[in-house]
Amino acid sequence: MTPEELAHLHRLAFTSPPPWSARDFATFLNDPNCFLLSHIQGGEGQAFGLFRVVADEAELLTLATAPDARRRGLARDVLVKGLAKAQARGAVQCFLEVAADNNAAILLYQSVGFSEVGRRKSYYQIKGHTDVDALVFRAIIG
Repeated sequence: MTPEELAHLHRLAFTSPPPWSARDFATFLNDPNCFLLSHIQGGEGQAFGLFRVVADEAELLTLATAPDARRRGLARDVLVKGLAKAQARGAVQCFLEVAADNNAAILLYQSVGFSEVGRRKSYYQIKGHTDVDALVFRAIIG
């Protein structure tokens, strides 16, 4: 998927926090510590996960699924494969942040072994909306 395609899918998947731009994605894709896993169907991206591995730690930077492709296990598949690839790159644990009000994502992360290890109060601040905490999750993968 190109940075433009990633940004488009990210816009479809997220309104809060603000979606990332094509330039944001290009920067991550040019980072040798980052890797992208995607699920493409009919020539169109349906889901993707962007990961970063530094030393023995991985981070899920973002995970997105097209609204019309949700509840098919695509995000779970990308997540599980991404954790395996991170482990193959030497990671023994993976971190992520998730909005405290994103129940579907929280349940997904918990189902593959993530648990809450911290909270960032009012981390997501969107003008005109109530601030939302970020939950910090960790999974042991190695």
